[in-house]
Amino acid sequence: MKLSRRDFFGAAGVGAAGVVALGAGGLAVGRAATTDEGTTTADAVEFHGDHQAGVVTPAQDRLHFVAFDVITDDRDQLVRLLQAWTDAARRMTRGQDAGPVGAVAGNEYAPPDDTGEAMGLPPAGLTLTIGFGPTLFRTADGTDRFGIADRQPAELVELPAFAGDELRPEISGGDLCIQACADDPQVAVHAVRNLARIGQGLVGVRWSQLGFGRTSSTSSDQTTPRNLFGFKDGTDNLKAQQPATLDRFVWVSGTGSWMDGGSYLVSRRIRMLVEVWDRQNLRDQQQTIGRTKGSGAPLGRTAEFDPVDFTAQVDGEPAVPPTSHVFLAHPTNSGTAILRRGYSFVDGSDGLGRLDAGLFFLCYQSDPATGFVQVQRNLRTDKLNEYVQHTSSAVFACPPGVTDEDDWWGSGLFG
Repeated sequence: MKLSRRDFFGAAGVGAAGVVALGAGGLAVGRAATTDEGTTTADAVEFHGDHQAGVVTPAQDRLHFVAFDVITDDRDQLVRLLQAWTDAARRMTRGQDAGPVGAVAGNEYAPPDDTGEAMGLPPAGLTLTIGFGPTLFRTADGTDRFGIADRQPAELVELPAFAGDELRPEISGGDLCIQACADDPQVAVHAVRNLARIGQGLVGVRWSQLGFGRTSSTSSDQTTPRNLFGFKDGTDNLKAQQPATLDRFVWVSGTGSWMDGGSYLVSRRIRMLVEVWDRQNLRDQQQTIGRTKGSGAPLGRTAEFDPVDFTAQVDGEPAVPPTSHVFLAHPTNSGTAILRRGYSFVDGSDGLGRLDAGLFFLCYQSDPATGFVQVQRNLRTDKLNEYVQHTSSAVFACPPGVTDEDDWWGSGLFG
């Protein structure tokens, strides 16, 4: 692959002397990416735009999500890292190596600037989305390490405790996050691995999560997938084809701050007690969800996308039980909407012969307090709570997309 002159000035890594990088970042839904040479890669997602890719981009099949702790207190080093990450992310989403030299073309006595496991693979629709956690602005003891505490948005606060939480601190929170989505798991893992490599000495991986089989659709062109309980998931999710609704519920606007054009990401690792669920009869499962297991239709209706009728009755009882997940989470009753972008996971077993499996829930909204928090509080009486455990939680501010080759992740915050 021919490299432009700009590519040769990208960052190869981070060391004691820092790094030089030319950054970028962004989103265009459904557009093929264009390289510096003007050629187009058919299965690449455009990196530049008003919003970051990976939010309303049609949900890919695989996920590698990682949260980092920043272990340096040097603002300049952090800025150079964000610039280097942006440059590498732009390259990898185009199907190029993470660095300008690549996995095999450099000095054989020097570490390569790409790890090599994605050589020969297409971009596979790779998107990389960055977010900043509350602890980047202020540590737990209130320290402002990078001089940005006064720029922390009021919406970016730790989530409140919810009834039934069984959160593990070691897999919750984080100063930074990277969401890598692709249609090839090796492409997603390669991207996260190389960003972690570039950040060695400046950031450390706090926790990470692999996901498969998207559990919601973010485009009206996608069919509704099924979760590990066997039900269609995300039938009424927001879609990329609803710009006015996205502007209302997903994108930050009108604040005059560095977050305009961005969104807030909430992540929750939700273990699904599949062995308990599998012993329930079909009627009980459907009454718990509020939809039929086969077609996905709301109870009392016939087709998946039939409107939910909360007044319909069957044998004198509500067709959709008031304790069902659909009744409590549906935008009509919850009073808000969020853009869901979750994935299934199976992380082996728990040592007691039970699968450690479930949903890695991701959602985007313009304000977590009126988005996820409001919905979650409405689910206090959800019958589904008998079958799930929330074990991880985090919230991040995802800045807007970057505009061109000279822009970079976080430029509005640190600029």
